[in-house]
Amino acid sequence: MQAIPASNSTAEFTHLVLPPDINAIGSIFGGRIMEWIDIAAAIVATRHCRKVAVTASMDALHFISPVKLGDIVIIKASVDYVHNTSMEIGVRVESEEPTTGIRKHTASSYLTFVALDENGKPTPVPELILENEEQKKLFEEGRERREERLKWKARHPQT
Repeated sequence: MQAIPASNSTAEFTHLVLPPDINAIGSIFGGRIMEWIDIAAAIVATRHCRKVAVTASMDALHFISPVKLGDIVIIKASVDYVHNTSMEIGVRVESEEPTTGIRKHTASSYLTFVALDENGKPTPVPELILENEEQKKLFEEGRERREERLKWKARHPQT
């Protein structure tokens, strides 16, 4: 299996916030942002491994600034870390006020995806070729988050 450059495992998506996306106080439903994050991460993960990839977990998601009707939402996703059959996808969400172009950081999250074979079993993913210091930093941070997730999983065994 050939390693994939980290620059090939990134994508940017845009959405226009429309009336069905808005809650009772005039800002976007948090669940809509979560949906868009999950879809963006799934696309990036699938592109990286060229297999079906499913969400295994989403780290804490904190909403930093509100998104209003008519705003443009920009979602940037990248594979930041890989391990055997799993990938960590980093996602950054920004909102843009269309008449001014002013962008605000809205949310960020890390998701873990697992690649599946034709029988629905975890299967190996390509290694990630790190091309610069930022990618190396993200990879190492991803390794640390994976270790924390494994510790959490050990403390919370399935019943």
